[in-house]
Amino acid sequence: MDAAILQLPAAHKKRPPRSGYQRKKIHPSTWEIKSLDTTAVESQRCLVTHMLEVEYDGWSSWKKNRNSKFEKSIPFALLCQVAGIKEYIGANPELTHQSSGIFFDSSSSNLSDSSAEVEDATTDHFYDAVGTDSSSEDEDSGDNVERDTEDHMKLKNVHWAVASLSVNGTSVPGADKELDSTTSSVSIEPSQFLGSLRQGKDDDDTDCWTNPGGAGFMIRGKTYLKDNAKVRGGDPLLKLVAVDWLKADQSLDKVALRPSCIVQSEAGKMLPFILVVNLQIPAKPNYNMVFYFAADRPVNTDSLLAKFIDGTDMFRDSRFKLIPSIVKGYWMVKRAVGTKACLLGKAVTCRYLRQDNFLEIDVDIGSSSVARNVIGLVLGYVTSLVVDLAVLIEAQEEEELPEYLLGTIRLSCIRLESALERQFSGYMFNSVAKINQPTLWWTAQCYSSDEKGVNKDNLNMQSSFRRLVKALFFIQKMRFATCHLLPMKMSSN
Repeated sequence: MDAAILQLPAAHKKRPPRSGYQRKKIHPSTWEIKSLDTTAVESQRCLVTHMLEVEYDGWSSWKKNRNSKFEKSIPFALLCQVAGIKEYIGANPELTHQSSGIFFDSSSSNLSDSSAEVEDATTDHFYDAVGTDSSSEDEDSGDNVERDTEDHMKLKNVHWAVASLSVNGTSVPGADKELDSTTSSVSIEPSQFLGSLRQGKDDDDTDCWTNPGGAGFMIRGKTYLKDNAKVRGGDPLLKLVAVDWLKADQSLDKVALRPSCIVQSEAGKMLPFILVVNLQIPAKPNYNMVFYFAADRPVNTDSLLAKFIDGTDMFRDSRFKLIPSIVKGYWMVKRAVGTKACLLGKAVTCRYLRQDNFLEIDVDIGSSSVARNVIGLVLGYVTSLVVDLAVLIEAQEEEELPEYLLGTIRLSCIRLESALERQFSGYMFNSVAKINQPTLWWTAQCYSSDEKGVNKDNLNMQSSFRRLVKALFFIQKMRFATCHLLPMKMSSN
């Protein structure tokens, strides 16, 4: 089984700097473990690849002072080692990576040219998002800039190839099976749903979201259980209508119950169904990326989607899947995130809220140390990343195949400071909260509807609620003390 290990640099107190040595900064690195085709040998074998990046500033001065020829430099020695390993693997046919599945394009024949472009572009093009303002005086700096520009142009060509497939791609294979085809569809106008993160105008726009379609994601085909064949995804079943980018001192749960949420708006209540995916990102402060996917028709009661919506949490954990893809960004982040589908309920803690016409999924990324380290690496380069995400329900039975995408989203160069701050104080409650079991929720609207002015009535209600909670706590404390004092008095008599 293939695996990846993310290695983060750390400072060791027992290894202080030594005189005569220059300590270099090493960026996060990865260890990749891939299974090999062992049909020609008896024992099982694997290939372990360690990828790291070391800042090269200072090497050029060392080369000028001590070695006048490149053949005697450290970069040349490293390149020779890499070339030797490549030749060794090429000379040993048994050291070949065994693919875990078959991939083919399910689109029509008229997309063959675009498909060829995508296949040619699926190989790794490492686009370095780290700034090139190094203090090194390497004479190759001009060539590096030209190479980065060329890679960036390749990346844009890849993006347009995928976009063309998205426009001309196949329709949702399970739309009629999952949604009620006898009911007329509801018109969904994105202008009616305004999230805190704006929708992008074009591919060059930043700090925004767009819909990339499903052509860039590989999902299980009709014959997957027989031959592990995967196909390119079609159009998503649900439409992305809005995205909220929030930050707060505490992680936000049950965002769909907040009065300012689009689910509680008049337009949101008119929709047949809304899927709310709340990614809780651990940091200081905590961030929440909330996606709203809407259906234009009611969900069929006997469909897989209906089983997921009204099923048990155990069933949801075993089926809810996310596929990530770093379209543009630092190569180490690409390696750390990968492109493999992940069952979120198995990897991290997911909490579900099913009410009215919506299902909210709160994904606690901080519940997993591995996911927390990866997301910490991503946040360090988030302003230069273009990330595609797809959510879907995993098909595990023959009648559930082929899979279909629930929704897709592209996040382009998100800025942390653009997150809308939410401040909560005191105890929070909702319409069904119990007084004897207060929760840490305050869903009363502390802002006006336009989010610009403070609503004084709501502030007065919040202040009154605080005094009420303090009084109830005081009464409960006195009752507790009385219950403990009575037996003591009786025993003394």
